[in-house]
Amino acid sequence: MANISEQFYTELSLIVGNDSIECQVQFFPHNNSDATSQHPLTNTVVYPRTTQQVSDLLRLAHQHALPIVARGSGTSLTGSSTPTQGELVLNLTRMNRILEIDPQTSTASVEAGVINGDLQHALEPLGLFYPPDPASLMQCSLGGNVACNAGGPRCLKYGVTKDYVLGMTVVLADGRILHLGGKVLKSAVGYQLMQLFIGSEGTLGVITELILRLLPRPQAYATAAVFFADLDQASQTVTALFSHGLLPAAVELMDAVTLRAVEYNLPTGLSAETGALLLIEQDGYDQTAVQREILTIEQLCHENGAIQVQVAINQEEREGLWKTRRAASDALTRIRPNKLGEDIVVPRSQIPEMVRRINQISKQFCLLIAVFGHAGDGNLHPNILFDQQQAGQQELVEQAAAAIFQAALDLGGTLSGEHGIGLLKREFLPDALEEDVIVMMKGIKQLFDPAGLLNPGKIFPTHDRKQQQGWLIQLPAKDHLVTG
Repeated sequence: MANISEQFYTELSLIVGNDSIECQVQFFPHNNSDATSQHPLTNTVVYPRTTQQVSDLLRLAHQHALPIVARGSGTSLTGSSTPTQGELVLNLTRMNRILEIDPQTSTASVEAGVINGDLQHALEPLGLFYPPDPASLMQCSLGGNVACNAGGPRCLKYGVTKDYVLGMTVVLADGRILHLGGKVLKSAVGYQLMQLFIGSEGTLGVITELILRLLPRPQAYATAAVFFADLDQASQTVTALFSHGLLPAAVELMDAVTLRAVEYNLPTGLSAETGALLLIEQDGYDQTAVQREILTIEQLCHENGAIQVQVAINQEEREGLWKTRRAASDALTRIRPNKLGEDIVVPRSQIPEMVRRINQISKQFCLLIAVFGHAGDGNLHPNILFDQQQAGQQELVEQAAAAIFQAALDLGGTLSGEHGIGLLKREFLPDALEEDVIVMMKGIKQLFDPAGLLNPGKIFPTHDRKQQQGWLIQLPAKDHLVTG
C-alpha cells in the first residue's frame, strides 16, 4: 500500500480541506469496492468538489509519484474503479451538480458525479431525455458511465453513451486541464481526442465535467412482455423482428432461471411452462403509430412460438414490467452465494447460436448459468452462479467464463458490450485484439500518462493467463449494485 506522509496529508488538506479527506479506510466498501469485489486496499480517499481541486490533487500526486484511482458510485462490474495497490482514491461523488440544462441547444452540462437517474428526472418537465439508461441508473454516475461507455436497454434504438457526449473537461495525470468539444453537434477539427477518453476507464485522465446531447422525449410508449417455452425460441424471435424491418426502442431477454429468481421477489403468477421472456418496447411521437407497431410485434411473436403476449395498457403496468427486468441481476444472488456476471456481445444474427453454446457450457462444467441482457443489440449477460466455498468451484467458473468468451469471439463478437475490461477481463484482451492494436493502445496510455499513475493495472494483461490459474481475482458479493 502507498504510504501517505504527514506532509502529503497537509498538502492534501490545503487543496480540499480536512473534511474532504478520509484516512485508514481499508474496510470502507463504499470507497474500496464496486459491484464485483470485497477485499481491495486503500488508505486515503479524497473528495474534490471542483475541477481545479482535481487538477491540484493530480499535480501533487504526480510530484510524489503516487498512483491515483478516480471513482464515482462504485457500480462497475469489472473492478475498473477498484484500488488494488493502496492508490490514492479520488471520489468524485461530491461533484454532483447539474450545471445547466439548455433547451435551445438540447444539451445538459453536468459534473461527473451526477447520478444518471437524477438527470433523467430533471429533464422530464422540459420534455427532454438522455437516452443511455444502465440498469443501475439510480446509482451510477455519469462520469463513470462515460469512462466505461455504458449502455442499457435503449441502446438498441438510440445508441450508447459515446453517441451523446458532445464535450468534456478532463484532467491529465500531471494536472493539466483539457476542454474538449462543446455544444455543437458536429466537429471536424483535428483529432477526436474526446473519444479516446470515452471508455478509457480512468486510465488516460480524470473526467470532471460533461456536455451531453439530449433528445425530445417520446410522447407514446407501448411495452410487451412476450413469454416463450424455451430460450432458443425467444432468441430466434429477436432475429425475426429485425428481419421484418422493425426497430423497437428495446428488446430485453430473460431466461427461465432469471425469471424464477425475479418471481420470488416480485410475484406475477409466472407459468411453469415459461422458459424465456422477451421485454419489447416501442416508442415514438404518435400514439396510433406506436400501437400499430406493437400489434405487429405481437403477431410476429405469436408466429414464432410465443405462449403469451402481455401488452402494458398504462404507465403503471409498463413500469412494473421494467422493474422486473432491472431486478434481474440482484435477484440471482438468492440462488447461489456468488455470481460472475458477464457481458459478451455477438452479432445480432448469432444470438440463437450464442444462447445454445452458453447452455452447452453450463452442462459441460456443471454450473448454473442464467442468461439475460440486451438481445436487441446482441449484448448478453451470462451470469455464472456458484458457491466459492465449495472446493473446485472457482476453477470451474474460470473455465466456464473463458469458454463463454471464446464462444463469443468465435461467433464474431467480443469480450464486452458495456461493462469494459477493468481487472476481470484484462488477461483476455490478447484473445480479442491483435498484438499491434494492443501496442498502439499502450502507446496512447504512455502519451497521456507516461508515469503510469492513473488507474494502474487495469485493461492491459499483467501475465499470461494460460500459464497461470486464478485470474478471477474479484468475486461478486450479494450486497453490491448491478449494472447489467
